[in-house]
Amino acid sequence: MTISSRKSTGQSWANIPQWVIPYLFLLPALAALGISVFWPALRAFYISFTTFGADLTAPPIWVGTANLQRLARDPIFWQTVRNTLVYLAGVVPILTFAPLGLAILVNRQLRGIHWLRVAYYSPVVVSMVVAGIAWRWLYAETGLFNQVLKSVGLTENGIPWLTSPALALFSVMAVTVWKGLGYYMVIYLAGLQGIPQDLYEAAALDGSDGGWRHWDITLPLMRPYLVLVGVISAIAATKVFEEVYIMTQGGPRSSSKTVVYYIYEQAFQKLEISYACTLGLALFLVILALSALQLAVNDSTKPVV
Repeated sequence: MTISSRKSTGQSWANIPQWVIPYLFLLPALAALGISVFWPALRAFYISFTTFGADLTAPPIWVGTANLQRLARDPIFWQTVRNTLVYLAGVVPILTFAPLGLAILVNRQLRGIHWLRVAYYSPVVVSMVVAGIAWRWLYAETGLFNQVLKSVGLTENGIPWLTSPALALFSVMAVTVWKGLGYYMVIYLAGLQGIPQDLYEAAALDGSDGGWRHWDITLPLMRPYLVLVGVISAIAATKVFEEVYIMTQGGPRSSSKTVVYYIYEQAFQKLEISYACTLGLALFLVILALSALQLAVNDSTKPVV
């Protein structure tokens, strides 16, 4: 490259407005997202207002809001909504407050405390497929849980953890809680280690010692983390799928079927592509609301000093 060509290249870059340059660096990533995320999402939005005939390779037929009307009259959909809300009500409070207690427990300078942290965090790195299969064995009629209950005389025939409509959903929820405790514990642990020890010493001089210091100091300063974890866990619980697919397949009698699993069932088992896109649109609006809440929380809360 000659000196004149290098000068012309430099001048051409100098003529580009400064606000455009960051977008040029982002262009490859935006192109990849557009192909893999944005375009499929727009396509799914269009398909939700269409229907396919017997031949899925044929172009879809525009039906307007027919799929939305079907969704409003679908009793299985509303049952999955109720199941998802029960999932949220059961999982989110536990995953919001229990990890904070674990973080306070492991936030101490004791011998072997690192091994205790690893023990609490280890379920996070276990694949959900492996965890689901292992817990399904534990819940089996001859599994560990029922064997222990029989040995202590609490039951004779065992408890139908995954085959009872009243227990299946809560049994799956226990797996979600078990796997998520360590992840949110790490978030809280980072927040706890950012609290100056001087505050606890000053509180002790004022008579706030022992467990009261966490009520007076820890909880108020950890409030941004509590809200953040609550929103994140709510979004994750809304999208739960692997646990249901591996452990119950949505049964028995749709008692553990969630919205995401229902979308999978309609799209890949019944090949109701248009209706599955409509269900996905409804789920998208719920997750969008939760994401907007998270952004509002991040803007309104201040980091721990």
